[in-house]
Amino acid sequence: MSTPATHPGAFQPLPPLAGRRIRAAVVGAGAIGRGSHFPALARLAEEGETEVVAAVDIDANSVESFCAAAGIPHAYTDLEQMLREQRPDLVTICTPPTLHRAQTVAALRAGAWVWCEKPPVPTLADFDAVEDEEGKDGGPYASIVFQHRFGSGTRHVRRLLDEQAMGRPLVAHCQTTWYRDTAYYAVPWRGRWATEGGGPAMGHGIHQMDLLLDLLGPWSEVKAMAGRLVHDVETEDVSTALVRFANGAMATVVNSVLSPDEVSRIRIDCERATVELTHLYGHGNDNWRITPAPDVSGEEAAAWQNFGPDVPSSHLEQLRELVVSMRAGERPRASGTDGRTSLELITALYKSAFTDTTVRAGEIGPGDPYYTALHGGAPGWAPVAREEVSA
Repeated sequence: MSTPATHPGAFQPLPPLAGRRIRAAVVGAGAIGRGSHFPALARLAEEGETEVVAAVDIDANSVESFCAAAGIPHAYTDLEQMLREQRPDLVTICTPPTLHRAQTVAALRAGAWVWCEKPPVPTLADFDAVEDEEGKDGGPYASIVFQHRFGSGTRHVRRLLDEQAMGRPLVAHCQTTWYRDTAYYAVPWRGRWATEGGGPAMGHGIHQMDLLLDLLGPWSEVKAMAGRLVHDVETEDVSTALVRFANGAMATVVNSVLSPDEVSRIRIDCERATVELTHLYGHGNDNWRITPAPDVSGEEAAAWQNFGPDVPSSHLEQLRELVVSMRAGERPRASGTDGRTSLELITALYKSAFTDTTVRAGEIGPGDPYYTALHGGAPGWAPVAREEVSA
């Protein structure tokens, strides 16, 4: 879809959000747009919060069928035309990672807030370029879909950790061990730096790593390894890492697409209890377990186990909070510095693995090859230009 350069000021300011529905547009008519973004928007439409006014996709048949099935009034194949004609308040981006920067910038320049699927953009340089386009006071802002942060389970555990009710966090484990076969990587854009952005660390494990960071706070250093053990890809198909946090806690991180017994897991051992989340693609209260130390009273342990009404992690729960932020004119969670932290950790993981060094937070910036490419030009990992063979 077209995203020509759009200069600030080319669009008139959008009217205030108070007292009216938020006009939303979905960019990308594939599975994530149809199956996750639109249902969340539709639910909030039932509650009087939103209305979906348009959808955009380069495939005219796909976007027209999507709009017809979903009751969306306007179908487009050109993003800028949609922004100009429909003037949405919110644009949700459900396209491949390499398109995220240009599409997010176009929407921000049109005055729309953005909710973009993970991974947000391929590099830290891209992320910083997007942040430069955000509003400086009251938006619009660009938020990333990190739905595992949201829901009653995460909210309860985050509060316990923030209050140190279970004591200091000491040891953690973050695991995304999934399985993807050769047919999965037969899709041409997968497993390539330029089109997928990275391997399982970037495209699969980012959710659990982001959740770990949301629970434990800033990381300080990482030492990692990566490998291609099975698949014929440019990126890795497995990685492991040791991460130290600013609060002193230490964690192991495993990201794999080689694991037939699929699981997503986070475990945090604190001074007085172990808290563990075990699930696959989403979690509710029952997926969390808190095991108290022997000297913890039954009354205190019972209070820790009280997660309240079950609100599963979901696109809907994150969108609810985003809408509240929009109406308040406040930066939402999973945006700006808060949204950048997991991408910075993943970038550092790749740099550490490919250079066999320890990488510290804040180390990768302009001038560092990993700032503009996650492979960093490393021999054996950077894409190899294919020479044309003459007849």
